[in-house]
Amino acid sequence: MTAKEYLSQVRYLDDSINTKIDMLDGLNSMATKCTSVLSDMPKGGNGSTSRLEDIVIKIIALQEEINAEIDTLVDKKTEIRSVIMQVENKNERLLLEKRYLCCMTWDAIMATSFISKTTSMRIHNSALDSVEKILKK
Repeated sequence: MTAKEYLSQVRYLDDSINTKIDMLDGLNSMATKCTSVLSDMPKGGNGSTSRLEDIVIKIIALQEEINAEIDTLVDKKTEIRSVIMQVENKNERLLLEKRYLCCMTWDAIMATSFISKTTSMRIHNSALDSVEKILKK
């Protein structure tokens, strides 16, 4: 695994969590639109559940998945942060934190750091070399 792939794990986990949260919002929306049909007729013993129950079960399962991924994300951020903190150059360290821990875009990094794209790419490439050396230890 390259340094960039290693550091990008946080972004992928974050994107996965956000996707699942969007799915959860959709399920919650469906659940609020579901209506029950009340009837005095007895139900057959076929064991079928209502649509609302199915949605609630899916919501609970998805919430559990999200919580597990959040736990993984927190652990991975802690692990990656400890690697980044071993980078000696403070500019490289700061850029790595912004890019890989805060998931900032390059435009946002350039705006907050007041550096050009060329400079940010130079620092980034040097920082990746530093992380590569740390990971090989």
